[in-house]
Amino acid sequence: MEGGGGIPLETLTEESQSRHVLPASFEAKSLQKSNWGFFLTGLVGGTLVAVYAVATPFITPALRKVCLPFVPATTKQIENVVKMLQCRRGSLVDIGSGDGRIVIAAAKEGFTAVGYELNPWLVWYSRYRAWREGVHGSAKFYISDLWKVTFSQYSNVVIFGVPQMMLQLEKKLELELANDARVIACRFPFPHWTPDHVTGEGIDTVWAYDASTFRGREKRP
Repeated sequence: MEGGGGIPLETLTEESQSRHVLPASFEAKSLQKSNWGFFLTGLVGGTLVAVYAVATPFITPALRKVCLPFVPATTKQIENVVKMLQCRRGSLVDIGSGDGRIVIAAAKEGFTAVGYELNPWLVWYSRYRAWREGVHGSAKFYISDLWKVTFSQYSNVVIFGVPQMMLQLEKKLELELANDARVIACRFPFPHWTPDHVTGEGIDTVWAYDASTFRGREKRP
């Protein structure tokens, strides 16, 4: 059958269809670009999730009303803490234990030592360090907010604090600790307590407070 001008209808149909058929190479390139798009989207999305998972435990404490940032203890600070623990016995707790170096050092001195830390990455790393140092049996680490922990069972308390939290922590420890307990403060002293011992200088200064002393001060007229 023929249309106008004597051109067969079949020929017109085939030519029309051929104009709408894309080359195979063009389709392959389009598919390849689409696959790369999906890959890049997944890669960027996965990277963002990983960054969020790693960074959140470090950023979240900074958003709290009282922030206890992670600043690793120096070798001299650790030595001064250990010096303040001489002739001491009983259990020990490090409030905001960071990467665990104080707890591990105390465990090596024979203490049953516990660290409380809000950052889970630091807790897991501390547990690994304790295992590597061979003191995982006497050095334990827990993920916890220090304000939700009761410290009455500890004879020795170590704190690397900041000025904004020391007054509030002072009141908490006064209520919870036994009379034979000792509190060791690093970097910043407590505002109202009088230290029984002081060692070091500058950022390495360490103050030791015996509960019997600051409780005795409270009882004086």
